[in-house]
Amino acid sequence: MTNTRVAVDVGGTFTDICVMDEATGAIRIEKTSSTPDDPMKAVMDGIDIAGIDLAQVSMFSHGTTVATNALITRNLPRTAMVCTEGFRDVVEIRRANKEDLWDTYKDVAKPYIPRRDRLTVRERVDAEGRILTALNEDDARRVAEVLKKRGVKSIAVCFMNSYVNATNEKRMRDILKEVMPGVPVSISAEIMPEIFEHERFSTTMANAVVSPVVVDYVSRLGDKLAEGGYQRDLLLLHTGGGVMTPHAVRDFAARLAGSGIAAGAIASRFIGNLCGFPNTIGFDMGGTSTDVSVSFEGEPRITKDWYIEYGYPIRFPSIEVMTIGAGGGSLAWQDEGGSLRNGPQSAGAFPGPACYRNGNEVATNTDANVVLGRLGSSLAGGKIELDPQLAEDAVRRTVAEPFGMELHEAAEAILRVANANMANAVRLLSISRGYDPRDFALCAFGGAGALHGAAVARELSIPTVIVPPNPGVTSALGCLLVDVQHDFSDSYMKRTAEIDAVDLEAAFARIEDEARAQLTREGVEEKDMVLTRTAEMMYQGQWRSLQVPVPAKVSDVAELVDGFHAAHEREYNYSRKEAEVSLFRVAVKAVGLVPKAELQKHEAGTTKPEPAGRRQVWFDGTAHDTAIYRREDLPAGATLTGPAVIEQLDSTTVVPPGMTAQVDPYLNIRIETKG
Repeated sequence: MTNTRVAVDVGGTFTDICVMDEATGAIRIEKTSSTPDDPMKAVMDGIDIAGIDLAQVSMFSHGTTVATNALITRNLPRTAMVCTEGFRDVVEIRRANKEDLWDTYKDVAKPYIPRRDRLTVRERVDAEGRILTALNEDDARRVAEVLKKRGVKSIAVCFMNSYVNATNEKRMRDILKEVMPGVPVSISAEIMPEIFEHERFSTTMANAVVSPVVVDYVSRLGDKLAEGGYQRDLLLLHTGGGVMTPHAVRDFAARLAGSGIAAGAIASRFIGNLCGFPNTIGFDMGGTSTDVSVSFEGEPRITKDWYIEYGYPIRFPSIEVMTIGAGGGSLAWQDEGGSLRNGPQSAGAFPGPACYRNGNEVATNTDANVVLGRLGSSLAGGKIELDPQLAEDAVRRTVAEPFGMELHEAAEAILRVANANMANAVRLLSISRGYDPRDFALCAFGGAGALHGAAVARELSIPTVIVPPNPGVTSALGCLLVDVQHDFSDSYMKRTAEIDAVDLEAAFARIEDEARAQLTREGVEEKDMVLTRTAEMMYQGQWRSLQVPVPAKVSDVAELVDGFHAAHEREYNYSRKEAEVSLFRVAVKAVGLVPKAELQKHEAGTTKPEPAGRRQVWFDGTAHDTAIYRREDLPAGATLTGPAVIEQLDSTTVVPPGMTAQVDPYLNIRIETKG
């Protein structure tokens, strides 16, 4: 009988393994070093270290960085693009904008597909979907033969106005597959059927370039798991907050870009709901970066404006996550104006912080925490030894001497700058979106999240910090908490005054038929399918749209208009109820429910936990005699008063003076920031 669930999340430094017993809800964790050259090796190493019998595994869920790393490093197979004649350079012209408007010397990165591999054919479809010029098949076959000689491994087909009529694109795909069997072809009308050509072309391009890399990895990993006895589909986490099977990955490979950061957002939402906080800010601080996400009323914010490299959007729906260069390895430095800065430069996994003894001499956040006593003499259960003297030397050399500060004052300055950077990221995703941080709980996880969570929450007046039982592998836990999910959409551009409810209902029905067919192919039964409708709407004349929920049956378009006005009021603090409204796009989120195991609940302990030791820890310029606890010694119901430090295999939690911490029945630590 299969009774074990396994989730593996691959990070830049460590690969995290989370194993859940379905019968009891008990969770155990393991960590192993990542293997960037072949991430699959770290996955299989982790399975061996955790002693997992794959024949007993009922679900294997995986968050992978394969697609993300391929795009960042541009270690991509040769890929081609076939475009309408005259539109070869859409992906290079982009929107003619820049990430930094005032930096005239910084250019946007080159497209993933170079110009020499972007070829054109004669065809034409107008904005109404009428075929003005059928695909010139002589052009199509000539292009196919050229690409075959060049040995391209994947192809994107992007024709103008194909989002309203895909006939020419589909015929081009047929010809390419006839001439080049086995080469994957992504057509824009199926990848992203939207009007904006750059976003549509860019998303299709990203999908095409990562397809061979991702499909190869997924196939090899699936075969390896099957050899070990695993009998079900490998489930892969995608940015929308669900999982997809290898069958779906073949068509939508770029959905796996950003897979890992979505897992953390999912886990923080789940933990917040479990603790009775439907409004949660996810605070995932690792070695090189911090990921911030927001869940409001139990649901994460979804965006379509994201990218791996600026200028090349990937318009698949994604959980909105802001990543900044602030982590344990972020470097402290002095700018040209003489101010202290922190990050985004990082010491990385190697050489790492100065206290790692690998040759780095510049102070990092980890070094500052060591100097202040917030970190002890080792990390990862003793696997990483820390040298306090090297940490002190780095802080003194980098900050104390240049700024004329005392050693501990300098270390606290480093952390104050880092905390301010992270607090600003939280403000951008909360206050600037119309949310008050005081109405949220901060879920702090990642290797360093629990070290800094209380300080960041205090700066933002967030009343409660939640630290999960295993902060360092919380993203892996997120992989266990998701359902099979796909997003389907179609262009539907009409003024609401002209829309017939019957016609709109038919448009949704067509998409839902496609969604059910996809879930059926992936083995989801009808009773486990949940389809949710949305419409993207805007005031007439605008081009930015808002997503509005749509009922299971459309009977009155006026209800959608009222919903749009309410959404606009919430997002921008005003609405124009007298203005004309247009509908831009219809979409369906298709979810295949996966049975969930309940996390283990614990009875409150009756004995007061004793500290494992004490040491001097600095807060606000003063050294405090501080109790050091082992996380495994803290039972449900335990209450601590700061200052306190709680150490465990994958993280360290700091409870500053004046704050209290309590362990709940699920073994989360809840820190109340108001003393």
